[in-house]
Amino acid sequence: MYTLSGKRIYVAGHNGMVGRAVVRALEKEACTILTAERSDADLIRQSEVENWMQAQKPDAVIVCAARVGGILANDSYPADFIYDNLMIEANIIRAAHDIGVEKLLFLGSSCIYPKMAPQPMPEEALLTGALEPTNEWYAIAKIAGIKLCQAYRKQYGADFISAMPTNLYGPFDNFDLQSSHVIPALMRKCHEAKQAGAESMDVWGSGKVMREFLHVDDCAAGIVFLLKNYSDMQHVNLGTGEDVTIIELAETIKKVVGFDGSLTFDASKPDGTPRKLLDVSKIHQLGWRHQYDLQAGLKSAYDWFGKNLR
Repeated sequence: MYTLSGKRIYVAGHNGMVGRAVVRALEKEACTILTAERSDADLIRQSEVENWMQAQKPDAVIVCAARVGGILANDSYPADFIYDNLMIEANIIRAAHDIGVEKLLFLGSSCIYPKMAPQPMPEEALLTGALEPTNEWYAIAKIAGIKLCQAYRKQYGADFISAMPTNLYGPFDNFDLQSSHVIPALMRKCHEAKQAGAESMDVWGSGKVMREFLHVDDCAAGIVFLLKNYSDMQHVNLGTGEDVTIIELAETIKKVVGFDGSLTFDASKPDGTPRKLLDVSKIHQLGWRHQYDLQAGLKSAYDWFGKNLR
């Protein structure tokens, strides 16, 4: 077990949805939380990351920083998604090794698995098939981050681990319709349809694909759990082990928002991978499980959206 008490822990990407949740989770621990604004260190610039890490000397690092987005953003900006994410993770992981960080956790994504991976997807499915084309640039960068952690563990004995969360949602999510993921996009569209008194709401895709969703506070709790309790070469899936169709998701969001209109599914828009369900037996065996069910989690996210709507 890695003890967090008295440690200086750097949360890279603390302004993002996951980073904020990790900071909230770490506030319950007897540790010092370190954060860096872009003005302190641009994570894409190697020298700036090295200088900041050398000055601050964290004991542990959690890499939440990443360029993220939904299908549209991934498909529209492939060069930005692969370059930015490769640079961010490489700079932080290298600098962490150079200053002798005791432990590092790299946060990946369930999109690392092949498009036609077995369901639920076990950790061993990595690199066994072709990726989903709409987000392969982001996925390749995340796979590189996993392998970089494994390489430092193999060559130098560094205690660097990786966690692969499923689709996340919750407070501080991105609700911009041009770059958001499915839950915030549907939530905003549903809210605006309700406000406008619309009779129906459009939903991208057929609605038949299946997805798993994890509340970001559950994700943060899982990250802290792994930081304290896990040390091995293999990455660990972080999810609920439960999935729903996009039709079921949209109907649940309708209920949470209070929109009474109908749903219209646009099958001309991309669906993405047919199903994405993580095999979470490994983290269950370690002793961790999620707490939020989907409806309660969506209500939490919508409450935050309502209070912070601009």
